[in-house]
Amino acid sequence: MKSFAVIRAESNIKVNVALRDLVRYGHLSFDDSPKKLDPEEADKVLEDVMHTNLRKNCNSAAVVPLGDHASSAIGRLKNIHPPAHIIIVSPRHDVFSLLAKDIDEMPEMELGAGSDEEYQDF
Repeated sequence: MKSFAVIRAESNIKVNVALRDLVRYGHLSFDDSPKKLDPEEADKVLEDVMHTNLRKNCNSAAVVPLGDHASSAIGRLKNIHPPAHIIIVSPRHDVFSLLAKDIDEMPEMELGAGSDEEYQDF
């Protein structure tokens, strides 16, 4: 695990689409299954990493350990447009160690197996 991707969105569907987009279009590799993250925790991660206040809280969130270095993941994210906020957390961020400590206790995210047509509006 070289970094984490924290995904924040309005709904579970958008989180699922964003996770699929990370693999399909961002060509990122997951070191483990995505885990459900409490939306309030995801909001705190964003505030910690970006050093800014939120404009809007999320309703659904996930975290996934990446096999890619943070700089590589960030570069690849610039080329895709997922329907969610994605925060790349590197070991340089204080919250990285908290995520690493807690990730094994988090429940697995149920990934939708929906077709592309189901997600076309996102």
